[in-house]
Amino acid sequence: MDSLNGVTVFVQVAETRSFVAAGRQLGVSASAVGKSVARLEDKLGVRLFHRSTRSITLTAEGTLFLARSRRILAELEAAELELSHSAAAPRGRLRVSLPLVSSLVLPVLADFMHHYPEIELDLDFTDRMVDVIDEGFDAVVRTGEPSDSRLSSRRLGRYRLQLVASPAYFARHGRPLSPADLAHHRCLHYRFPNSGKLEAWPFIGGDAVAPVLPTSMICNNIETRLCFALRGLGITCLPDFAIREALADGRLQSVLDEHVDHSGSFRLLWPSGRQASPKLRVFIDFLCERVFA
Repeated sequence: MDSLNGVTVFVQVAETRSFVAAGRQLGVSASAVGKSVARLEDKLGVRLFHRSTRSITLTAEGTLFLARSRRILAELEAAELELSHSAAAPRGRLRVSLPLVSSLVLPVLADFMHHYPEIELDLDFTDRMVDVIDEGFDAVVRTGEPSDSRLSSRRLGRYRLQLVASPAYFARHGRPLSPADLAHHRCLHYRFPNSGKLEAWPFIGGDAVAPVLPTSMICNNIETRLCFALRGLGITCLPDFAIREALADGRLQSVLDEHVDHSGSFRLLWPSGRQASPKLRVFIDFLCERVFA
């Protein structure tokens, strides 16, 4: 505990650059702060600060030790938070970034609010690749495999893409029997917000069999394409979770299934290297259990 107290005093001095200010923050005298720093330096065998009558600055060793000390104190704070809240209801603000797939997550998020009324959800729907840590998000939902080593993750579930249209559309325009036939159909497209490119439809064989698709409509969300397809305005490419009910009740029909092959996954990611708060832990478990249940 003496070592932890010394680390706490050291971090306070490093942040305030003053024994007096650090003592005021900690409720002890400047003399006690100075003695604590001196004991820590003796124990480590290095000088942590350059001292003068006008200023206190970190040495190179002090700068290195500060980074590690902050991580130690953050872990301790997280552990204390976990224990203090272990018997209490999770509460507080939870800031989450989600892709533009509201039909997949909105019912689950609504159920989460019913189960945990003391957690305030701050939801940001975007397909922009946010920086989870720098932008202060508690968690994000994204497709694909994680590439940021600073983040922990759990897979929510998998999906596949299908080409669909309404029975009324097929009655008017006929059913395409091969990808090449799509050149004579009305196609409803998705544009990636970041690149501005249209999403390629995932035909087996790739560019070798993919026709140049007509463009009847372009948008950047699922709901618009689903609505227009249900109204008989064309063929579109959608994830199976968005069209499951419409396929089951016959409002949509899939086409060219044997020519389409694409699957992906959704993952929940959050900053690693620290203990998840109770509100984040229940959020992770809730989504992983229910989004693709």
